[in-house]
Amino acid sequence: MTRLARIALGIGGIAVLGIAAAAAFIAVNQFSPPQDSRDWPDIRPVPAADDLSWTAYGGDPGQTRHSTIGQISRDNVGRLAVAWTYKTGELERRGQRARFGKFQATPILAAGNLVFCTPFSRVIALDPVTGAERWAYEPDTPLEGRVPGEKYNCRGVVQWRDNQAVAGAPCAERLFVPTTDRRLIAIDARDGKACAGFGANGTVRTELERPELRDEELQFTSAPAVVGDVVVIGSASGDNGRAFAPAGTVHAYDARSGAERWRFDPIPRTADPIASPTWEGGSAQTTGQANVWGSITVDPERDLVFLPTSSPSPDFFGGQRKGANLYANSMVALRGGTGEVAWHFQTVHHDLWDYDVPAGPSLVDFRRDGGAVPALVFATKSGFLFVLHRETGEPLTRVEERPVPASDVPGEWTSPTQPFSTGQPILAPQKVTGDDAFGLLVFDRMACRDAIASAGRNEGLFTPPSTAGTLIVPFSGGGANWGGVSVDPARNRVFVNTSRAISHVTLLSPEETVRRDAAEPDKEITLMRGSPYGIIRETMFSPLGMPCNRPPWGALAAVDIETGEMAWEVTLGNTRKLAPLGMAFEFGTPNFGGSLATAGGLVFIAATMDNLIRAFDADTGEELWAGDLPHGGQATPMTYAVGGRQYIVIAAGGHPNLGNEIGETLVAFALPE
Repeated sequence: MTRLARIALGIGGIAVLGIAAAAAFIAVNQFSPPQDSRDWPDIRPVPAADDLSWTAYGGDPGQTRHSTIGQISRDNVGRLAVAWTYKTGELERRGQRARFGKFQATPILAAGNLVFCTPFSRVIALDPVTGAERWAYEPDTPLEGRVPGEKYNCRGVVQWRDNQAVAGAPCAERLFVPTTDRRLIAIDARDGKACAGFGANGTVRTELERPELRDEELQFTSAPAVVGDVVVIGSASGDNGRAFAPAGTVHAYDARSGAERWRFDPIPRTADPIASPTWEGGSAQTTGQANVWGSITVDPERDLVFLPTSSPSPDFFGGQRKGANLYANSMVALRGGTGEVAWHFQTVHHDLWDYDVPAGPSLVDFRRDGGAVPALVFATKSGFLFVLHRETGEPLTRVEERPVPASDVPGEWTSPTQPFSTGQPILAPQKVTGDDAFGLLVFDRMACRDAIASAGRNEGLFTPPSTAGTLIVPFSGGGANWGGVSVDPARNRVFVNTSRAISHVTLLSPEETVRRDAAEPDKEITLMRGSPYGIIRETMFSPLGMPCNRPPWGALAAVDIETGEMAWEVTLGNTRKLAPLGMAFEFGTPNFGGSLATAGGLVFIAATMDNLIRAFDADTGEELWAGDLPHGGQATPMTYAVGGRQYIVIAAGGHPNLGNEIGETLVAFALPE
């Protein structure tokens, strides 16, 4: 297992499931592989009205990931077939660099084109009916001189219509494109040409407040968001490199000219009556990150921008940033026109676990007392689901501050309590004991049980990292991650996928960190420069290479947010691409990407390591269909209708952190004509 396969998510070890382990599993378990199809009546579907309304990364500015198109239904989904595929050509174009790319883009519709970006921010427009290329824009992302192993990513673009421009004028409808070297580029949605009036020849470059530790230490990877005539963009930053990491400033630019309209740093560098008191000893001036690396949601009607912020630097030691650390690890609502804070809600006080808020919320109407309250809902890495009032940030379902374990590390500070969302179901296990140990054979399970028992501190959720080692459950890859949730407004239900594994984090002295890093190159060992500690972070595996926690290792859940009850939960993913002979054990797999809910009563999701996209019954969770992908679909699907047919589209590119093969294909499914 290479170091790259373990860094950040530490889950690549699942891919080493061997023949002996699989054979042992057959001997002791009786799971059956899921059925990928069934006999369906050959009924011609009713033509769908044209619907090209998927104009933002999450489908709409409120990121509901829901479509009112219902041609594909529970009655006919089993007849879905590939309508067309498109290969980006990036594997040949980028050479060895391509294997570090994350093709996680969700396409949008703009000017009649199906538009998406490759991991290198190359923007491509396709005919939505045939998948034929109409135009492509190359932003010339620099490749030479970059650190080997750096990741390239572009999850999406956003479109904006200039209501002051004459219809059909150049750049009256434009696309905003993020790049990993921190450029925001405006191009014409019709032909892909740069919008000369935006910034310098179509480009705005964001400068850093402090020098970088390495090239592209801070990147633009997620789709920008537009509210009114303002385009807003966050940033992604590598974790644990140093205590004084780059600032996680969110930038807002005029959508016409590219002039900066406002900026917001989640860490209060200047006096803030609410946030400043939560940073002791002036630590706000010497701490970085708390950036917004996930998607951004907007409510244009209320002129609100919702920012999911991440942890301050470094992740696993906070003794140099004592206090609750607002506005890190929060959902922060800003006024779109001014950047003024409207409200905030912190999900983790003084984060020591890398529990970023990984995705923007989805906007919903929360039904209560016979009426509807404007609300938002989002899931967290720690396994919680929060429902907040959209205009005030007040919880609409019960949230309790509960006592949590204190740190025993000299110089550390821990919050005495943390917020627990008790009015919604827990999305993933938050504690593990020896009784939860999993193994294919008796010796395998006993090894995991002993490893859990001897791991150091293990007191459940929010147990602080320690020099003796600490089990972190859920691990920092989730619970929920950047795929967010999808919404079914008719059912008042949200759908959320989770990954489940155990992280073992140990704080090391700087000297020990350097020594072990040289001696154990395949492990994630990080110095955390400027901190008195380094770390080693490992995912807990058995001797046979399986996670030590019992399956499922991936799940999809449906939650009725009004009642706060889980309607259903199913295992997500199987081992058919990991085990020999295609044996599909229903363990679930780690999954990265989100889901799509449609009016046909279906939930579509790929995300798993088995190279499948699935459709589930929104009412029951029954798997109704599974379609093959050429590579892993670590992205979120989208849908549209044109020419009488509804299409489901997903990027199939694999994932470098999961150790699976890297691809470059956009796949569209539809019912037979």
